[in-house]
Amino acid sequence: MKNNQTEIIYFGKLEHNGWSMYLAATDNGLCFVGSQNKELAEVENWVAKKRASAMLVHDEEKIHPYKEQFISYLDGERVELDLPIDLRGTPFQQLVWRELQKIPYGKTVTYMDIAKQIEKPKAVRAVGAAIGANPVMIRVPCHRVVGKDGKLTGFRGGIPMKESLLALEREKVLEDVHGAP
Repeated sequence: MKNNQTEIIYFGKLEHNGWSMYLAATDNGLCFVGSQNKELAEVENWVAKKRASAMLVHDEEKIHPYKEQFISYLDGERVELDLPIDLRGTPFQQLVWRELQKIPYGKTVTYMDIAKQIEKPKAVRAVGAAIGANPVMIRVPCHRVVGKDGKLTGFRGGIPMKESLLALEREKVLEDVHGAP
């Protein structure tokens, strides 16, 4: 973004096979993935809080390439989203978000695992806060992080969305191991 130019954040709505969420992107990449079945206000509130000087513009054409990859992922045809992302956060958040991107498809790790991986084993709560601040869930797979007892905990999209994403990935992994039914 050049000096004094207003940043534009484009948004569109993905609706596919029971999935409904807003996606938002800048010219640099995906910057926000909305929660399942949430209204546009979720995107508007995030922009107002995290990128207050940006202008939100509805543009389905700009969002189309992102929607295509998400649909392919949600259909179990794609195990990795390689979309460009425009993530802004503290250096600690960036560190955690990079680590999240290393979690293999269909696997889960704990908050403690992430804290240890980034060599900050006492920062489990801070890791949890950074994960909770991830604006591009699914693309940065925070849904693959579970509590130390294996229970599904905190997820901006809600536990039902987290359950659905993990079930989708488990099903695909089983299909790949045992062959399609």
